Amino acid sequence: MLCINGLAAPLIVAPKTQRSARRVALPSECVTALRAQRAQQIADHKAAGDNWKGTGHGLVFTTRNGTPIEPRNLNRSFETLCARAGVRRVRFHDLRHTCASLLHERGADARMIMEVLGHSSIRVTRDIYTFVRIDSQRSAFDRVGDALRGDDINPDDDDGPAGVPVAV
Repeated sequence: MLCINGLAAPLIVAPKTQRSARRVALPSECVTALRAQRAQQIADHKAAGDNWKGTGHGLVFTTRNGTPIEPRNLNRSFETLCARAGVRRVRFHDLRHTCASLLHERGADARMIMEVLGHSSIRVTRDIYTFVRIDSQRSAFDRVGDALRGDDINPDDDDGPAGVPVAV
């Protein structure tokens, strides 16, 4: 943050590393939303006229007069949107965790998730940003239960009989 006239203003700087500046694929729903946002920004620019204070940095999300959004205002707006949508309150940063976890649950490998999030280490991605939701755990253990009951007997499986009681 940079202080201007005693007020904190977001400081726009280059990414920490060259690797941090990257392209990511997006679902079409996100592309549509971003295009709508850009159209709104163009309309805001026209409405603001000479009062437009855009920085020329190509920001996707700005205030109505083109200035960068102050992080506290972003967090307040996000909390309001969550409340309106009936979604439990989470931090804005938690959306990264959600993205990583959804990608993980949908079968994306850790290397790909690491690239999307921009991590330099796959360990960070695995240890911090992915977790297994309880319904995924339940599903996995249901399959274990099926195996223990012999419900998943595969006639092509020649590893021996399944579902045979074993003394423990």
